Amino acid sequence: MISDLGVIDATAWLFNSSLIIVGLLNIIGGYFLYRSCGKGWTLPIFVFAGIGAIGAAVFTLDVPGIHGLFALLVFVFFNIQAFACASLLRGPPKAISIIAGVLGLVSLVIHAASDFGIVDLYGPIGHGGSERMIVYPALLWLTAFGGYLMAPFAEKR
Repeated sequence: MISDLGVIDATAWLFNSSLIIVGLLNIIGGYFLYRSCGKGWTLPIFVFAGIGAIGAAVFTLDVPGIHGLFALLVFVFFNIQAFACASLLRGPPKAISIIAGVLGLVSLVIHAASDFGIVDLYGPIGHGGSERMIVYPALLWLTAFGGYLMAPFAEKR
């Protein structure tokens, strides 16, 4: 699982501190996005995703119930934020937002179905690979979205 990195001695400090930083930056970014676009839904979505990331780092895999709730929060809201921000965009960036959000949410449903034993859809990527399919689209989208938002500042130079 991705969260194994948070309890292994060699990686715990780096993984957990990175997750806290990602959560804090997501909340701060959501605040500034809200201030610039004025859409009331942006801030709560970014805050819930950030709280999920911070909570998953603070309550590591050693605390299964609480960690699982925070992990679910981050899995859901990072992908919802990608999907929801499509309404702020046009053209290819809008399509990328929709695709990333849908890919992550569909991967979450497949992961949950496998976790609850409904069907075994992990295949050769296993449980950890399935988790990565939930997280990677949102993280790649977040990087692209940040670049998109910075483009007007680069054009002024």
